[in-house]
Amino acid sequence: MNTKQKYEMLKEYISDLDNLIVAFSGGTDSTFLLKTAHGVLGNKVIAVTAKSCSFPQRELNETTAFCEKENIRQIICDVEELNIKGFSRNPTNRCYLCKKELFVKIWSVAKDNGIYNVSEASNIDDDRDYRPGLKAVSEYSVKSPLRHVKLTKDEIRSLSKKLGLPTWNKQSFACLISRLPYGEDITPQRLSMINHAEQLLLDMGLRQVRVRHHRNLARIETDELGFNILMERSQREKVYKQFKEIGFTYVTIDIIGYRTGSMNEMLPINIVKSLYKT
Repeated sequence: MNTKQKYEMLKEYISDLDNLIVAFSGGTDSTFLLKTAHGVLGNKVIAVTAKSCSFPQRELNETTAFCEKENIRQIICDVEELNIKGFSRNPTNRCYLCKKELFVKIWSVAKDNGIYNVSEASNIDDDRDYRPGLKAVSEYSVKSPLRHVKLTKDEIRSLSKKLGLPTWNKQSFACLISRLPYGEDITPQRLSMINHAEQLLLDMGLRQVRVRHHRNLARIETDELGFNILMERSQREKVYKQFKEIGFTYVTIDIIGYRTGSMNEMLPINIVKSLYKT
């Protein structure tokens, strides 16, 4: 099945739902899903965006700007993960705990607005990675339209470009908590350090970047563009100085570069296998 056929199937699938809430983070996938759903169902679609200390203000602002531009109703709900029992200890199933809390709140919004379908924007490529949040998707009967029609990330980017979406080439983003190793306590201070450090690098022109937080050490993961920028001595000195001011003692650049889910590399293989089964 080619991309065009998958897209037509997606629109048919959404049309059959009659109304829909889209969990909207402003990333490439959720923006594409929201745009498509709104095009099919119009004002029967509501975007729900979670606001928390792990979601940078810049990302929240982008979701609001998009919904205003597209005339899509958006509801922002507070989801404070650190209030979830056991979450701050950063367990390996933290994404499941977070998604569970999120979907409970989204279903409450759905009930208040007479909507009986809730969706999220994972794609078929996500099945290849450790995604404990997908367990909550199943448990709470949340629909995954993009996975349902087997759209890949590359196909979503291609379709997004054709639709004129500004997110067609947006770099992937995960919540700030993913920058901390499992078992390391999650605190507002650490999340704030990560947020400020990544914002500094973005302001310097880096596009794909993660600042992994290893207590007093910051490990920067980036792509070739980022490497080229950081190879300039003046830029490295700037990063070092400002990261020290943020609170890091040491600053390193990961020579392998950015890769999704790099913190999962620290998990023993038997634990990873067991997690995929849950």
